[in-house]
Amino acid sequence: VWFVGCYAGLSSGINAEYGGHPSSCMSAADVLSVLFFHEMRYSNEEPRHPSSDRFILSKGHAAPGLYSAWCAAGLFSKEKLMTLRKIDSDLEGHPTPRLNFIDAATGSLGQGLSVAAGMAYVGKYIDKASYRTYCMIGDGESAEGSIWEALSFASHYKLDNLVAIFDINRLGQSEAAPLQHNMDVYKARVEAFGFNAMVVDGHSIEDILKAFEEAKYVKGKPSALICKTYKGQGGSVIADKLNWHGKALSGDVKDKTLKEINYQMNGAPVIPRPVIVDDAHRVVESPIVIEGDLGYEKGTKIATRVAYGHGLVKLGHASNRVVALDADTKNSTHSLMFKNEFPDRFIECFIAEQNMVGVALGVGARRRTIPFCSTFATFFTRAMDQIRMAAVSQSHLNMAGSHCGVSIGEDGPSQMALEDIAAFRAIPNLVYFYPSDAVSTVRAVELAANYPCMTFIRTSRPATTVIYSSDEKFEIGNAKIVKQSPDDMVLVIGCGITLESAMGAYTVLAAQGIKIRVMDPFTIKPLDSEAVLMNAKACGGRVITVEDHYPEGGLGEAVAGVLSGADFVTTHKMLAVREIPRSGPPAVLLNMFGISADCVTAAVKTMV
Repeated sequence: VWFVGCYAGLSSGINAEYGGHPSSCMSAADVLSVLFFHEMRYSNEEPRHPSSDRFILSKGHAAPGLYSAWCAAGLFSKEKLMTLRKIDSDLEGHPTPRLNFIDAATGSLGQGLSVAAGMAYVGKYIDKASYRTYCMIGDGESAEGSIWEALSFASHYKLDNLVAIFDINRLGQSEAAPLQHNMDVYKARVEAFGFNAMVVDGHSIEDILKAFEEAKYVKGKPSALICKTYKGQGGSVIADKLNWHGKALSGDVKDKTLKEINYQMNGAPVIPRPVIVDDAHRVVESPIVIEGDLGYEKGTKIATRVAYGHGLVKLGHASNRVVALDADTKNSTHSLMFKNEFPDRFIECFIAEQNMVGVALGVGARRRTIPFCSTFATFFTRAMDQIRMAAVSQSHLNMAGSHCGVSIGEDGPSQMALEDIAAFRAIPNLVYFYPSDAVSTVRAVELAANYPCMTFIRTSRPATTVIYSSDEKFEIGNAKIVKQSPDDMVLVIGCGITLESAMGAYTVLAAQGIKIRVMDPFTIKPLDSEAVLMNAKACGGRVITVEDHYPEGGLGEAVAGVLSGADFVTTHKMLAVREIPRSGPPAVLLNMFGISADCVTAAVKTMV
């Protein structure tokens, strides 16, 4: 059982110049030993076997301990373990899915339990399989609110196949954790959130074994092992001492610690691991296609948020892998339509957006499902760290944010998403859809379901005109030119409600003999650079972008980046919301903040 502690100390110590967190590994070594060599069912031949137990190391800085466990289990050699944290090694400082035994990247603390809860939810309610999910959490990260959001979610859904393991080693990075070893308080708090909580001596193999065994028989609620441990356990020089966090062992300290650990390791028994119960089906991935007429008539008005609900339902009929999540806004985002049609595939996450994103990541892990989560676009910003880590996790998470911009009207600035384009454009490999009518919204949903990485769909509250026929073809990164002539003088680019502004300006200007070209980008990331350049040149290098968003990081700056290298550009005006808005009627706000049809018309006239 001391294999893990030995390897953790050894690997971090040998690579002292690369850092590491051996003391954090050593506090968890006994629990990891019991998990990997007595409790968990898994396969070295297929670490992501559909029916294997899941393990999330939320305290990701203890990665060397996890790597050591897999090494001791025979997944890879000790020589590979010695490549820890090197530039050409996938054994990174914190776990990522570059490794075939990692389901989610961790290390940004407080997020792992949400992911584990999502995996457990799928196991219990969708796969209906025997596999269990375990999550190890540090005591320091338990200060994060997202941990408690996840505890609440897990107990609400009675996830008795989930075991949370709190490694209460008393010490944080720079000082003692707030509760130190006040185990009764930890237990009371976790019990108050609906868990079967057990205080365990985290260095007693017997206690750990008994607690895991008890957890197997608890029904109707998740279990938590609240393990009293010591940072640096097993090494007398560093055990329960500050100022060793994140420091690799070297010199005499390393030698003494390894000697002490090796002494305690003598006589460690080798026992057969439990066998996987192979009762989770294998996922067969194939393209998901929404067939038939979409039922929208050109010229009618419908809000894109409503069309998002229609698209989700159509997608749900096309594939039983589609799952929808929401944060108690389903009657506004219109994911309620999906819940009404497929109640067994809808997950209400309540007002806990950080947890919703983490749960969605877990729900989609191992490609078991295709998750779509929705709330107001502005509320996704509080989950940006989870979203950032989902990208590191190579997730195929899909998000839909409604109620964007000042066009939502009287609800005021707290509800208006005006920063989301900037935030999501910075996420690697994410596709940012900004559909302008019902047809393009449904097609965005369809494309998102088939895209292998993350997506975001921005939807609007006001109704917009249906401008595309149901058989219009849409592709990621391909813009649409909705109005054009050989005599166009200005290229106007708008999305959603501001495409309506551009179209309104087109009508007014056409009556005055001024021709403009109107572009609908469809995706802002990736932006159709070729179309922007070609059409800007055709319009004499005169470009206007109009967006219901702050100017920083939005559509205008995305277009400016494309135009920056073009020598034919004469003028680029960026119409955007340039101050903190206020409540008011949507039409009044659009005009007040410079993005209405009248404002576009006026901007064009200054350029021709």
